Amino acid sequence: MGEMKNVLFVCTGNTCRSPLAEGLFKKHTAERSDFTVSSAGLATFEGSSISFESEDILREVQAPLDQHRSQRVTQKLLDSATHVIAMTHTHLMTLEARFPNHTDKFYLLGEFIQTTAETSPPDVPDPIGMPRAAYQEVAAMIERAIPVIIQYIDESQPQQ
Repeated sequence: MGEMKNVLFVCTGNTCRSPLAEGLFKKHTAERSDFTVSSAGLATFEGSSISFESEDILREVQAPLDQHRSQRVTQKLLDSATHVIAMTHTHLMTLEARFPNHTDKFYLLGEFIQTTAETSPPDVPDPIGMPRAAYQEVAAMIERAIPVIIQYIDESQPQQ
């Protein structure tokens, strides 16, 4: 299966989008011992719980994150990550500005979503404060991207 792959999903507060991505990605890679996955936020209050809506959606698809507590993106997290996947162009630009020595690890989740005539990859919208349908839409976007992300990582990682 190759080298260990440590995927880090990044959003703003690490309570909605990136935990959804973390939980869904963990579910997709549950049978794989060569993946670890976590999430963090660029402007989070350390130790916050996952949003009710995100938690509810993850439970519904048997991918709960029972012990999730928000954490801030740090140099240490980025040092151990092999792939850092941002939810929006702004998150990506912020990561690049704050951590220029890790830009080779940074990706936009929207790059992995098959789109039609869009000129740039879509951002994953922030559902905070929105109805449950907004969270479901975010989860569906992430679900579409995950198989492509896994394939990309598998094909780009050197095999042992």
